[in-house]
Amino acid sequence: MIQKGVCVYPGSFDPVTNGHLDLIERATQVFPRVIVAVLNNPGKQGFFPVEERVRLLAKACAHLPKVEIDSFQGLLVDYMKKVNAGIVIRGLRAVTDFESEFLMAQVNHQISPEIETLFMMTSPQFAYISSSVVREIGGFGGEIASFVPGSILEDISTALKKAR
Repeated sequence: MIQKGVCVYPGSFDPVTNGHLDLIERATQVFPRVIVAVLNNPGKQGFFPVEERVRLLAKACAHLPKVEIDSFQGLLVDYMKKVNAGIVIRGLRAVTDFESEFLMAQVNHQISPEIETLFMMTSPQFAYISSSVVREIGGFGGEIASFVPGSILEDISTALKKAR
């Protein structure tokens, strides 16, 4: 039975940023249970392995008792049914995000009309942050402290330093 009070925030989180964490924290103010689900796409090699992304998310979200961290492979709608969740949360940083997110929401709705997608606007102070920006700046030795949660800053910085 799909529960409308359970939401899933899916993504690659490669790595998790302050923008992601802001959205997760805000989702906990609306929903009694928030599942942050890392997409395991076998056709795409991420910088951080999926297991490491799950670990980093768990560490960054340790202060949020309503949050569960998981990973999934395959269609999001199938995962939603597996965890009995009825709502997908997606963050929008800019108008450019809207088009692709809107199309994906429409496809998901066509496959599973009982699952709703809710869009949350990114807080303005995080609108320019993305995982790829963090990887690029950190990969060149730049300071990423204002982009990622403090609890995982050292983990991310160390991994980016090793990759140089």
